[in-house]
Order: sequence, then C-alpha cells, then structure tokens
Amino acid sequence: MRKTLRWLLTLALLTGALGTATVKAATAAEPDIEERLLSIPGMSLIEEKPYPGYRFFVLSYTQPVDHRNPSAGTFQQRLTVLHRDVSRPTVFYTSGYEVSTTPSRREPTRIVDGNQISMEYRFFTPSRPQPADWTKLDIWQAASDQHRIFKALEPVYDRKWLSTGVSKGGMTATYYERFYPRDMDGVVAYVAPNDVVDAEDSAYDRFFARVGTKECRDRVNAVQREALVRREPMKERFAAHAAEHGYTFRTIGSLDKAYEAVVLDYVWGFWQYSLLKDCDTVPADAPHATDQAIWDAIDASGGFDFYTDQGLEPYTPYYYQAATQLGAPMIGFPHIERGLIRYGYLPPRDFVPREIPTKFQPWAMRDVDNWVRHNARHMIFVYGQNDPWGAERFRVGKGARDAYVFAAPGANHGALVAGLVDRERTLATARILDWAGVAATTAEPAPLAKFDAKLDARGPEREHRLRP
Repeated sequence: MRKTLRWLLTLALLTGALGTATVKAATAAEPDIEERLLSIPGMSLIEEKPYPGYRFFVLSYTQPVDHRNPSAGTFQQRLTVLHRDVSRPTVFYTSGYEVSTTPSRREPTRIVDGNQISMEYRFFTPSRPQPADWTKLDIWQAASDQHRIFKALEPVYDRKWLSTGVSKGGMTATYYERFYPRDMDGVVAYVAPNDVVDAEDSAYDRFFARVGTKECRDRVNAVQREALVRREPMKERFAAHAAEHGYTFRTIGSLDKAYEAVVLDYVWGFWQYSLLKDCDTVPADAPHATDQAIWDAIDASGGFDFYTDQGLEPYTPYYYQAATQLGAPMIGFPHIERGLIRYGYLPPRDFVPREIPTKFQPWAMRDVDNWVRHNARHMIFVYGQNDPWGAERFRVGKGARDAYVFAAPGANHGALVAGLVDRERTLATARILDWAGVAATTAEPAPLAKFDAKLDARGPEREHRLRP
C-alpha cells in the first residue's frame, strides 16, 4: 500500500480513539467520492451515470498543451471513473483513442475487482487543444497526460495501480511505462503492435502466408481479388452509396483510391476480426458469387465508408501519429496480379489532411522496444495467434524481470488472458493479482469479480488495418 495518509487514520489518531465504534463513525463521515474527485484542482464533472455496485463519472481535467512548457496553454481532457471502493486497487485504462462514456470494465479490472480510470487520448475530440498544434501530439506528451491524472487521483485511490489497454491502448500503456516506470505496479498490454523498423514489414507477409488453413486463406484471398476484377461495376455501387450518404474523398484523393484501399484491407480485416470458424461465411466460389455477396463480404470486414472524409476525420490523430512516430504495416499481395492494383497499400500520410505536416521519427519506436527488452518489470503482453497485429510484437529480453509475452491459441484481435492455455492463464492471473496487492480466493487464481454481461462482454476491438 502506498504511504499516502488517509484522513480516516488521521482523524482516529487525533481523537485517540481507535476502537471499532470510532472507526465506524469516521467511515460513515467520509466525504462522498464525488466530492473527493471534484476537490482535485482542474477536475470538473460532466455527468454521472448509475450502475449497480459502482458509481460512474464522466469528468474533464485541465491539462497543459505542452508538458515541457505548461504556461503555453491548456485544454480539457475527458476521463471516466468507474468507482468500486477506495479500498480496492485501481486499473488505469486507455484505448489510445476517444473514451467511452458508457460504463464498461476491462479484464484486469474484473480480475482484481477494482476501480477503473479511463482516459481519452489527447487530440481525439473533444479532448483537442484549440487551436490544434499537432507537434504536441506525441507519445511522451500523452504519457505525461496519464502521469498527471495518476498523480491527481493517487491521493483518492491510494492502493495498488495497474495500467492496461488494447491494441493502440496496449501501446499507450507500454509507452506510459517506458516514460514513467515508477507510477504503476503492473502493466497488462493486449494485442499491442510494435513496429520497430517501419520500412521492414516482411513479418506480416509471412503471417498471411500461414495463418489459419490453406482452404480459408484461399477463400478470403479469392474474394479480395474478385473485388478488384469487378472494380468498375463495384465502383458504380460505391458511388451510389457515397452519394446517398453524402460521402466525399478529398483527403484520400478519389473514390477509386478509396475503393481499392477498402478492398486491400479485406484480408487483414478478416483475420483481425474473425475466427477460423467464420471462414464458412466467406463465398466459396468468388468468381461465380454475386456482386452483392462480394460487396457484403468486403463491407463486413472494413466498411466502405471508412476511407471517406467522414470516416477518416475522427482518426486523424491516429494517422498523424502513425506518420510521425508509430509507423504502419505495409504488405504485399502475391495472389493478385499487378495490373489489378493501381495504388498499393497506402501509407498513413495519405490519410492525414494535406494542411497538417508530418515528419517521421524513426528513433521513437526503437527507443521503446529497447527499453522493454531490457527494463520491463511487472509487464504482461497478450496476443492473439491469428491476429495480424501480433506479427510484429513486443518481446522481453534478459534484462526484463517478472515480464511475459503470451499468445492465445486461435484468438484474433480480441485476445484475453482468459483465452490463454491453462498454465499461462493461471500464471498471468496470479501475477496480476499479486501486482494489485490482492489475494486469490481459490487455489487456482481466477477473477475476483463475477462476469457482468453489460460491463464485460465485448468482441475484438473494432478497428481498421491502419488503426491498431
């Protein structure tokens, strides 16, 4: 337990009465959790939503635009608090994108039966400085946002803390640990990509050459190729769809370019979101399938609206980061003739409006990767065996201590500790409980909180090929 002196103990010592009755009276007089949260300088309430067994707050917190120069302006950053009890450990979650204002609970929160703080990543609306200085969107500034929130809330939630996140959120938890390794007592990063050398992506080509079964790969590849063979009639359908919904294509450049981008994402999206059993839903004879069947298969994987201006705009902060620090995968398509592909897999720069300049920093991911390999402490990385994003993953080296990398058999981008093989699931659960400072209640470690269909049920993170 951290050394923060709670007011309850102070009150008891001052009165000199440490008996049971006095303690109960003091506890009854403890300030309301809302009052304690809103007493934090810079913290304000947006709304509270009821949920049985918890209190759920949507909050706004004042952050400096530039943590290196706090006097250069501020912005309001959204966060949520799923409050269980101040006597429980706390899990710090971020998706790496916007924050959900619906109560939900991540797997580590359920395992430790704890509180959960969820942070919206800077520059995702409405947590965007105005005017937006995009040079202040980087992994260190975001980690510093998280650090300030932790330091503000630590006096309220003074037990152990774990950080977690899925995909870009797993990356975010890892970067936070790299820059502020003394804040958290443990890290659980799910399906976190690790693009150390942006120009070297052969690991993804090897992944797609052997994922699943040959029969399934052939089905999925054939649908992708057929969508390019039928480019012109399918584009007419796409144009009608765009006109109906008012979609435009200024950022990517043209409807034709957007159509190809969606089609080239299909194989990636299928394996990211689907399981091997879902191969039965893929048209078995693509050349003889209807246009509607091909359209539906492609649309279900990525969505024909994604590379429109309206689809891209909410994710400009991600693409900016991919173009400046994170990197992005590039893959080949050996099953498709060159003449069918006009643009190829597009780099993230193509998805950022022209008026926002970008310059790639190749050292950023190398630094994080080197730190994890040699300095990781109390860290678990969980991947899905059939998830493309796991083709380039974090690894721990000889310098790491009490750090692990696991892969859930047959899992996609929704991999969980619960899906690991028995030995690894038991080990991971035990380490999470230990780092959180709570004891297992059974001989075999298991989540301390019961499954809640509304709080806990979810599929793989619904994200795009260039959006981990």
